Amino acid sequence: MDRLSQESFLRDLEPGPCDPMAIVAPTLYGSNPAAPSPQERLARIVRTIENDIIPRLIRAHRHVVEPLPAAVPSTPSYAEVQAFVQLLLAADDAGWHVMIEGITSRGVQIDDIYIGLLGPAAAELGRCWDDDLCSFTDVTVGMGRLQRIMRSLSPAFGRDVEYPADGRRVLLLPGPGEQHTFGLSIVAEFFRRSGWDVVGDTDSRAADPAALVRSEWFDVIGISVGLDTRLDWLKSGVAAVRNASRNRSIGILVGGPAFSAFPERAAEVGADGTAADGRQAPIVAEQLLGQRGKRL
Repeated sequence: MDRLSQESFLRDLEPGPCDPMAIVAPTLYGSNPAAPSPQERLARIVRTIENDIIPRLIRAHRHVVEPLPAAVPSTPSYAEVQAFVQLLLAADDAGWHVMIEGITSRGVQIDDIYIGLLGPAAAELGRCWDDDLCSFTDVTVGMGRLQRIMRSLSPAFGRDVEYPADGRRVLLLPGPGEQHTFGLSIVAEFFRRSGWDVVGDTDSRAADPAALVRSEWFDVIGISVGLDTRLDWLKSGVAAVRNASRNRSIGILVGGPAFSAFPERAAEVGADGTAADGRQAPIVAEQLLGQRGKRL
């Protein structure tokens, strides 16, 4: 840099009346800023930046808030479901006890345990049975443990229930020949929490929907179907329920694996609606009651 360029550069660095550099000008130039040579002035600027300004910036940013640790997932993960299934099939109860306590202690809500852990675990046990990966005894033990867990969680799950004065009754049944009915038990728990009087029979061999709605009043009936091969029966079963019901405006819900990916099937079998999971079922049922009121 030649002399003219240096002088031009230094003139640009001279602090103006509103220039932040005016704050450090006395340090840079002393009491007589015109006295030092351009080279000495440049050296002073460099020393001041290195020894004063940069350390101040470091101290100012030293207390930056550290990023918060990643939030613990509220809903059990797929890996947790798989591990939980293995604990259900273990020789003793210690493992799943510890896992349930760990999940609840981190603040996971009971309904998320129902939907995100118990339901998927039951479905996984069902797949293991269907694929001959587990014996009948293994699956029976695992499902029995799931029932025990659900009963142990149920008091906490339903402690905020508010029962309506007019009463609401729902009949929950599996389709004929259904082997996996634990999901329907979870649906029943959500209805109870929402204040419904729940009637159900998980023994699909004894369940006759038309006979039950003929003998008792129900506001809604829910039928769970797991296999596509049951859809033909369901279509005729829905029609039979409507013809036999004491409640001529009974709402009919269908659910289960056969409808999970194809909710449009509900209309195809003549039902009034379907729900993605147990948490949604009482909401859909309430909507059906509202629609019935409009029809009446």
